[in-house]
Parts: sequence; C-alpha cells; structure tokens
Amino acid sequence: MSEAQQQPMFSIEKIYVKDLSLEVPGGPQTFMQPEQPQLEVQLTQQSQRVNDVLFEVTLVVSVAAKKGDKTLFLVEVSQAGVFQIRNVPEADLAPVLGMVCPNVLFPYARETVSDVITRAGFPSVLLAPVNFEALYQQRAAESAAKPGGPSIEIAH
Repeated sequence: MSEAQQQPMFSIEKIYVKDLSLEVPGGPQTFMQPEQPQLEVQLTQQSQRVNDVLFEVTLVVSVAAKKGDKTLFLVEVSQAGVFQIRNVPEADLAPVLGMVCPNVLFPYARETVSDVITRAGFPSVLLAPVNFEALYQQRAAESAAKPGGPSIEIAH
C-alpha cells in the first residue's frame, strides 16, 4: 500500500436527525406562567460500528423547562452522524468517537432544539457550548473507577 493509503482519515458521510420529540403537557396554561422556568439539559451519546470504516455516533440532547414540579416543555433530539474513519489505531478510536464526532454534531442538535422550542411557542433557548474533551476525560476517569455507561449529564 502507498503511504497515502495508510494516512489516518476522518470524514463526515451524513448528518441527520434520528429522533425528535416535543411534549407540552400543560397545554394553554403553560403559556400563562409569568416567571422564567428552570431549564435542565442532559446530554448522552452512543456510537456503533456500521462496518470496517463507518461509525454512527448519536448525540441525544434533552431539554426540560420546569416551574416548580410542573414540566412546561420537554424536547429530546437525537442528532446522529455517520463518520468514515480509516487507518486510526483501535486505541485511538474512542477519543475520536467521544470528542471529535460530538463536536461535529452538537451545533446541529443545538439548532434543532432551538427551532423546535421556538416553533412550540416558547422563547428561544440557545444551549451553551459544550467541552466534549473535558466530558470525555471525566467519563473516562469515572469508568476507570467504576464500570458504567457512557452517559453525560449537564445541568444548567
């Protein structure tokens, strides 16, 4: 093989919304709340190998607006991407899937969340940027201490 064929390669094949849900359980009374709701944001991510060089990474963003114990709205977006990753050592795949891919997906998920919340009749919500490198390192340290799933939770 030539040297060019051995070079690590990363490319985005497809980015898409895999799942999307919106709930406004209080109906019209929800819009009569004068105070600002408390927002809770959670992020989780999963990755799976599609074939030798393709990986699907899914970033799930959940945003709940609560006033006391009442939920005003709940939005959940599963933003997915298919990434081609070649000539990357197996040991280096996890950081690519856990940091690089979510960094690519997050702006799309952020836009979808904002659009859905606005279309539901609520003021726009713009999610703050996320440091996926720090979250990946934190998750790696936690899983070294105790085996668990790759779930990340962020509260705002």
